Amino acid sequence: MFNGICSGLSDITKLSDAKSRSISAENFTGEKGGGGKATEGFGANAARELGKGWKISPAIHLKPGEEHTIADIEGPGAIKHIWMTEGSPRPRLIILRIYWDDNDYPSVECPLGDFFASADTSTHNTLTSLAVCVNPRRGFNCYWEMPFFKRCRITVQNLWSYEFPLFYQIDYVLTEIPENSAYFHAQFRRVNPVKYMDVYTILDGVKGRGQYVGTYMYWGVNNNGWWGEGEIKFYLDGDKEFPTICGTGTEDYFCGAFDFDVGNRYVDFCSPYTGFQASKQDGCYKANQRFSMYRWHITDPIYFCSDLKVTIQDLGWRSEGRYLPLQDDISSIAYWYQTLSSEPFPILPDTNALEII
Repeated sequence: MFNGICSGLSDITKLSDAKSRSISAENFTGEKGGGGKATEGFGANAARELGKGWKISPAIHLKPGEEHTIADIEGPGAIKHIWMTEGSPRPRLIILRIYWDDNDYPSVECPLGDFFASADTSTHNTLTSLAVCVNPRRGFNCYWEMPFFKRCRITVQNLWSYEFPLFYQIDYVLTEIPENSAYFHAQFRRVNPVKYMDVYTILDGVKGRGQYVGTYMYWGVNNNGWWGEGEIKFYLDGDKEFPTICGTGTEDYFCGAFDFDVGNRYVDFCSPYTGFQASKQDGCYKANQRFSMYRWHITDPIYFCSDLKVTIQDLGWRSEGRYLPLQDDISSIAYWYQTLSSEPFPILPDTNALEII
């Protein structure tokens, strides 16, 4: 019998014993038949003439500094879809964490907007891809499949100094999970600015077996001119000085070419596996512009057996056709699957270092 994992158009006609469940502020535990029973909550006043069952608890309030567990699921099962939206103008100061199978450390730890490939939501840009969609207005959707054997716990923390509402829905299945299934991971990093002649590290310290499946980058330039000559490098399974996989340029890795430039203007694009957005369209080669880019390795995952490190160069041009090592503001999310790690991620930057100015 089909277990409901990795379902798509090719599987949609198959019968399954999987049990569909959903967690939201209207059903905090995902209990069967447990939705819409609230008698108090975010919408209680609006529903005061209608009564129970009429959208009484569509959201929660997150107080300053509060970390709230929005899902605690006993497995085996798999997260199939996450939808969220929030009322904060500071998505960098909302931290999403996901823990698998009672692990002490989160396997996902990211600012909310960055996790959904949208670091700066002030412009309300949309994004349409296979793994992530952002729909008007700030409707965040994640379709990365996330299997677990024993338990899944998801928390959201408010690092902002104000309270705000959080709307969310986590759709999942309870089903048998194949023994060779790996756990989903996502890690945030930021360096502002990158040191001169240094490289930016997207991911390091990964130990175990798995596959790298995606990169999101939010890049703020501090020089005039083209900024994306840098090569991405994947160090696999004991690679030291030189990587096994070496790209040819930043825009090339994100599946564009020649500076994303047509007619001396950056051209945005959004596709199932890769995309690019210039956050400020005030000229093609002005300093202090910011750029949002994603690349999903869905059909071309990068497999590793024991360890993985990913870096990218911060590189532009100077006079006489010479490369210029840049000192830009770079942040990223690395997405990968692996055997469950017991090692903690690097400590997140503090609120000042997270904020986009």
